[in-house]
Amino acid sequence: MVATGYARTYRTNAGLTASPGQLVLMLYDGALKALAIARDALGRPESDRKRFEVINQQLLKAQAIVAELQGGLNFEAGGEVAKSLNSLYDYYNRRLFEANLRKQVGPVIEVEKMIGDLRSGWAEMLSKQGALQAAEAVQGAA
Repeated sequence: MVATGYARTYRTNAGLTASPGQLVLMLYDGALKALAIARDALGRPESDRKRFEVINQQLLKAQAIVAELQGGLNFEAGGEVAKSLNSLYDYYNRRLFEANLRKQVGPVIEVEKMIGDLRSGWAEMLSKQGALQAAEAVQGAA
């Protein structure tokens, strides 16, 4: 029980001290985790009493995360990229709604792959940005 408390405190502090870019990455990770749990639950036997509950909870969680990502878009600064992401997020939410309604795994797998691709690109961008900032700091110190 104590270890759970420490883990919760660590996650809370990580969220409070993360940069905006890292927060987006954490949201992508949360969505991917929820989708993986939902996908696994969709593969369970229909006789599993918790199956529908888990599917519903996890798909709603993923949709809430996508809505949070969508709400954080800056259309003034982001321009066409923000508009494209907004359309993608709308699509993700429609597909996840459909998956939950029909209890189908196909839309979950599709959205999971697409969010995974976005997450990879975002992580790479943050990595390059961090390397650039580190190089600038080294040059500024010289």
